[in-house]
Amino acid sequence: MRALNYSFIAFIACLAACSALKEQPTTQYVTEVNPFIGTDFTGNTYPGAQAPFGMVQLSPDNGLPGWDRISGYFYPDSTIAGFSHTHLSGTGAGDLYDISFMPVTQPYKEAEQPLGIYSRFSHQDEIANAGYYSVWLKDYNIKVELTATERCGIQRYTFPKADAAIFLNLRKAMNWDFTTDSHIERVDSVTIRGYRHSEGWARGQRVYFCSRFSKPFTQMTIDTTAIIKDQQRIGTSYIARFDFKTKQDEQILISTALSGVSMDGALKNLQSEAPKDDFDGYLAQTQAQWNKQLGKIEIQTTDTDLKKVFYTALYHSMLAPTIYSDVDGRYYGPDKQIHQAKGWVNYSTFSLWDTYRASHPLFTYTEPQRVNDMVQSFIAFYEQNGRLPVWNFYGSETDMMIGYHAVPVIVDAYLKGIGQFDAKKALAACVATANLDHYRGIGVYKKLGYIPYNLTDEYNAENWSLSKTLEYAFDDYCIAVMADKMGEKETAKTFYKRAQNYQNLYNPATGFMQPRDDKGEFIPNFKADEYTPHICESNGWQYFWSVQQDIKGLIDLTGGKERFAQKLDSMFTYHPTSKDELPIFSTGMIGQYAHGNEPSHHVIYLFNAVDQPWKTQKYVAQVMHELYKNAPAGLCGNEDCGQMSAWYIFSAMGFYPVNPVSGQYEIGTPLFPETKLHLDNGKTFTVIAKQVSTTNIYIQSVTLNGKPYNQSYITHEQIMNGSTLVFEMGPQPGPVWYKPGTTH
Repeated sequence: MRALNYSFIAFIACLAACSALKEQPTTQYVTEVNPFIGTDFTGNTYPGAQAPFGMVQLSPDNGLPGWDRISGYFYPDSTIAGFSHTHLSGTGAGDLYDISFMPVTQPYKEAEQPLGIYSRFSHQDEIANAGYYSVWLKDYNIKVELTATERCGIQRYTFPKADAAIFLNLRKAMNWDFTTDSHIERVDSVTIRGYRHSEGWARGQRVYFCSRFSKPFTQMTIDTTAIIKDQQRIGTSYIARFDFKTKQDEQILISTALSGVSMDGALKNLQSEAPKDDFDGYLAQTQAQWNKQLGKIEIQTTDTDLKKVFYTALYHSMLAPTIYSDVDGRYYGPDKQIHQAKGWVNYSTFSLWDTYRASHPLFTYTEPQRVNDMVQSFIAFYEQNGRLPVWNFYGSETDMMIGYHAVPVIVDAYLKGIGQFDAKKALAACVATANLDHYRGIGVYKKLGYIPYNLTDEYNAENWSLSKTLEYAFDDYCIAVMADKMGEKETAKTFYKRAQNYQNLYNPATGFMQPRDDKGEFIPNFKADEYTPHICESNGWQYFWSVQQDIKGLIDLTGGKERFAQKLDSMFTYHPTSKDELPIFSTGMIGQYAHGNEPSHHVIYLFNAVDQPWKTQKYVAQVMHELYKNAPAGLCGNEDCGQMSAWYIFSAMGFYPVNPVSGQYEIGTPLFPETKLHLDNGKTFTVIAKQVSTTNIYIQSVTLNGKPYNQSYITHEQIMNGSTLVFEMGPQPGPVWYKPGTTH
């Protein structure tokens, strides 16, 4: 009888093991991710460990400031000077690098500031995939491994036999960041806690932490220095050193939780997410999360590099926005007060001028619950700050870039029926933000229908008058559509009219959008290929097309389809000369098209609007094959919190949201023989591209659910219904499969 019981137990255990195996994804997507993509050239990405959308971005810092090191790490460097818990993914401004640890053995190497304590390393001794990073510190023979939960970073150091130490540096600051105050205190023999406050891109940033060592330190030494500003002490900078006697191959873990609320909040996060010293367990947990997230889009390809590029792009799209509330829902608001999120998670790090274009539309398919929480975060930010966010993180509005692009994110979610947010409250926030007369020229924009380039100081419009006019007009259109759908007809009428303000900048004499003064006169000696203070990070060629809400109206303004097609051709064939000095954001150039910066991203799809889809197919294929590579320099521009990658993900599937709130996606050229988008409603949208290859980039015919398809776009409803879209591909331009004039 006892033997029978043992057999039965073994049988049950086997069933459980088999069941567990079935639950695991058949593809280990984490190994298809190469976090080093974008760490060289202008990508500004980091290779460290993070959970999907996690508050913690635990990554190595080379230790030197500079534009190339905005993410803390630049592939050509050969030093590491710490592993900090916060980083920005591919931005053009540098901040964070909070709570930086560095393990050493005695005697350690220290250079003059700003490098400080450091070690050399080699890329041959680095490994990184989704949720994991490791490196060998040459000067100390220490192996460093990193992983993370949503709110905790877990480090594992493997030491030699040595007198070892671990430094925690809250003094060090790089790029825009400046320490204003900090604190470290001992809780017990293995636990410390504290905070770092700073000024920089994020104004008044507060990061609290609680760290637990897996082994008691033999000694804790604190070094403090007064922080002086304007001849007054404003705070204290802390560096702590923790000493250990280590045996050969002895491992010490440090588990660190962050909070924007308090040290107690950080402790709660640590107790909830990393209560044990179990690096492998948390690594497995986070990589299981990544496998689930990355498996939402399933591609079929035999090209290993393309597979790496695609899944790294999908991974990069999920590094931001970031969670910014504690496990109990508390978070630090822009009003400098502590708030409680009830039934939703607060998010931060919104690079909206970039991400409204493709990242947020992508989330409506891959992350609908997070979309709801992001909109809730916007509404709360409005209530606490008096306007919707522009570019916010860590409870701070940076006011970086332009427009009020939280609006299209809210409107897209509303039109797609996503979330449980209060639509009336959301619309009120949109309208109020769009009517802040004192903010960035909105008052004169409403009065004249454009922002005059010569009165930017008087109306608090700063610069970029042309770009702001066009960006405001698009956002106004989004408000009009939402108001219309909600039955708010007067509001809709007002904002539909404002959405046409783009026409006020069109100069028929030059054929371009052109800055105007307050008298209505166009700026003289305008050259569309010049970069001026009136156009945001672009030139007249690149911003001409920023009328996503009314491409048909733009075509009419230009003089019809033929003239519009000619202008589009020129956009891609009018190349800068070797004498032209291009700004740092004009990268990935094809003629005047700059794929390295966001205003160009939709332009490549506009050939559909003039019945020349093969040109869209040609250029989209060129960008995907030439400007995205499985290499550290594999991005042609700033990653910008996921937008560069989201463009690639949509384009590789074969379509793109030219107008992000239209519910329509213009067809380009699919990259893979088969792509499956697994939706939250349980259905799967499938794209099949027969005979697709690097030469077979042109669409010959299209069917949807087995029937011939005659539109240049697919719709949100078709995607959500789990349709099957089939392309026949070939090496030469195919016919216009859709009826001319049916594009929207």
